[in-house]
Amino acid sequence: MDAVTPKSQKSDQHSHVVRPANMQWQPTRFPGCEVKTLLFDRDSGLVTALMRFAPGAVLPDHEHVKIEQTYVLEGKLVDKEGPAAGLEVNAGEFVWRETGSRHVAWTPEGGLMLAMFQIPNKFYERDGRVTDVTGQDWEAIWGRALKG
Repeated sequence: MDAVTPKSQKSDQHSHVVRPANMQWQPTRFPGCEVKTLLFDRDSGLVTALMRFAPGAVLPDHEHVKIEQTYVLEGKLVDKEGPAAGLEVNAGEFVWRETGSRHVAWTPEGGLMLAMFQIPNKFYERDGRVTDVTGQDWEAIWGRALKG
């Protein structure tokens, strides 16, 4: 997820307008999950994204390193596994998750969400690796942001 919010050339302009309707959906490595990154600050790891899930799509075992916030615009988001298994967040509802929360997310009928992360999630791979959304080593890429 590279930055898609261009910084203004004018030093007096501090607002950055993003027009998601003009952006293309970008596939992720997770089948049925696409993203439009609205804000990404590489130094801090701050991310705001529109996320679109196909029916039945699963976001595998991941941890929210800091507070995560999600507003469900369409469909629903279900905790498939984890301490809150069975929790459903429907269209028009908002969920925020505490630092360190971990789960498997599922969209049985698909969905569209606005998600905000203070630092990108840690994904726990079956082979024991801990990666970021792109599949790279989480600690190598984001460890410094957590310490900073």
